[in-house]
Amino acid sequence: MNKIWFAMVVGSICALFWTSPENVLSCMIDASSGAFKLALEMCAVYAVWLGLLEIVDASGLSGKLAKLLHPLIKKIFKIDDAETEKMIALNMSANMLGLGNASTPMGIAAMRRLDNGSGVASHAIIMLIVLNSTSIQLLPSTIIGLRASAGAANPADIILPTLLSTLCTFILGIFLVMFIGKIREKIRRKNT
Repeated sequence: MNKIWFAMVVGSICALFWTSPENVLSCMIDASSGAFKLALEMCAVYAVWLGLLEIVDASGLSGKLAKLLHPLIKKIFKIDDAETEKMIALNMSANMLGLGNASTPMGIAAMRRLDNGSGVASHAIIMLIVLNSTSIQLLPSTIIGLRASAGAANPADIILPTLLSTLCTFILGIFLVMFIGKIREKIRRKNT
């Protein structure tokens, strides 16, 4: 991956030298200051939501959230482990708040607990990957933060379209994993 990024940076600088050599230094300085400003603004967004998630975990609310989501998690993941359910519930909560990066540690912890060491992805692991990719965004805070930093007049006007589109992908993702899982199970039974 480092080689790809290096090639992209060198290619971009060469293209800039070719098209507009007098602007190379000013473009690089503007880009780095813009990247720093964006990173700083996003740190504020993540600090708020990660702090909230830490409070949720410390207060015991994460256990209650896991109990609330227990029937759904048990049905779609087909697992029965309270700690794994808690990690999945926190992961889903962070994704619902639009904090994909903040949900990663909980997702990795859940993956480790779901891994049986066979080297083959189980139904629960596949479901977790799909639900992380298609998660419902109740509050797309990262996108709202990016839109606000870009100067959007109303950065939160994407909430309803985002909610509707992610709800559709979430339901479709669950359906496809269940459907393909049944096909795999029929093939496995047929071959044995």
